[in-house]
Amino acid sequence: MARRQPKPYLRGSIWWIKFYKNGQPIRESSHSTDEAKARSLLKVRLGQVESGEYRGPTQSRVLVAALLDLVVEDYKISKKRSLDDLEYRIDKNLRKTLGTVRASMFSSTHVDNHIRSRRSAGASDATINRELAIVRRAFSLGMRTDPPLVNRKPWIRRLDEDNAREGFIEEDQYRTLLNELPEHLRALFVVGYHIGVRLGTLRKLEWDQVDLKGGQIRLRKKQVKQKRAHTAPIYGHMRVWLEMQSSDRDQNWPNCCYVFHWHDRPIGAHLKGWREACKRAGLPGLKFHDLRRSAVRNMERAGMPRNVAMGITGHRTEAVYRRYDIVSEKDMKLAASRMDEFFEAQRKDQKQKDLDVKRGKSGTNWAQ
Repeated sequence: MARRQPKPYLRGSIWWIKFYKNGQPIRESSHSTDEAKARSLLKVRLGQVESGEYRGPTQSRVLVAALLDLVVEDYKISKKRSLDDLEYRIDKNLRKTLGTVRASMFSSTHVDNHIRSRRSAGASDATINRELAIVRRAFSLGMRTDPPLVNRKPWIRRLDEDNAREGFIEEDQYRTLLNELPEHLRALFVVGYHIGVRLGTLRKLEWDQVDLKGGQIRLRKKQVKQKRAHTAPIYGHMRVWLEMQSSDRDQNWPNCCYVFHWHDRPIGAHLKGWREACKRAGLPGLKFHDLRRSAVRNMERAGMPRNVAMGITGHRTEAVYRRYDIVSEKDMKLAASRMDEFFEAQRKDQKQKDLDVKRGKSGTNWAQ
């Protein structure tokens, strides 16, 4: 049976070609969004294979952009849920600055320049580390291709980062931010503040998982980071805002399956309008993930059993859960007040005992 004529194919927005030499498939990026250029490259490669001139892709000409395309393809094949985030990081922050660098010439200088550039743009060291991890993965995949696109994996530094964020909001800040947020983010914000479920999970929430009558939200295994389905209650402001979302869906988006959406599509991971609203509310730098800490702390304050709280937020281990139980100045003052009351009660009790003993020694019969 004759093999089908090779054709270019897309990886993200880049056209790739695939052809065979000695029965072995060879894939190569055209480094272009123009299909015509990919067809031209494929024609050249087929001619080289036919004449015996093809010796494999020239490593000295391979760009970092081609290696980044390998990471995107790897995520697609593995069906990783963070594909959208990966493509955003590559297209916005990596392809323009590092993509045009030849992989054979890539060095620590390029890494340091990228770090300085991103820091000047306000990116945190944690964010920069996530980007550099993509580049590191790109070179690893480039070495595994057959034939290899690169013959080395450069050293790429890891920055020190402080993962122990302490962001959270109080009730008054919650109400202020709610008023400042754009309309399409309000219901999402309310639910996140109350039950502390991750943004990635809430973005995928569908209406068949919401039981308004029963007062429950059922989170599927495939939606949850820990791969464990669980149920969260509907309480507080959640019911009102979910009912408004449901009414809006019935009137304007009857075919939309997502609870939180932007014109019939899931809300984007980068929450357009969030940063500006936080600044107006006097909460610059607040992350949506900080709502998870706020929910944990509120549950602890309310005296909710820890195993129940963990079941709502989706924490698998108590050790990780405790990291989210941030102690604020208000908590400290409340604790101090309660301890003052405790010791005052102890002192009063001791004074009463001393008085009883003194009265007993004096021989007074107080029972009469």
